[in-house]
Amino acid sequence: MISITTKSPYAVAALTELARTPDQPIPVGEIARRRDIPAQFLEQLVATLRRGGVLKSQRGVKGGYTLARAADQITVLEVVELLDGALTGDEADVFGDAASAARAVLAATTIADCLSREQEAAGGPMYYI
Repeated sequence: MISITTKSPYAVAALTELARTPDQPIPVGEIARRRDIPAQFLEQLVATLRRGGVLKSQRGVKGGYTLARAADQITVLEVVELLDGALTGDEADVFGDAASAARAVLAATTIADCLSREQEAAGGPMYYI
């Protein structure tokens, strides 16, 4: 059955935030503040994403989290399946068709795509001289 909880959209938002500055570790509290995500909830999501190989952590004063791979190598489907389980349905009915369609869209969308969409919605990058 198709079941996507609030975990996945929050995780995608957090990963998109990390994709903005791929080489700079960002603490969970800062990601939570920037994206208006409850910090304790985000900590649980980040732990799962780290174990799943999506994030890597850095300890210390300048510690935080960064993407474990390039943003264009992490699909939204991977994030959803790590947090919410596989999107499945009985292939013989309309729900199976819906699950297949959802899988296809999520598999074709990367974190880099999500960042691009955000930047386009915000009017693109700003250049100051």
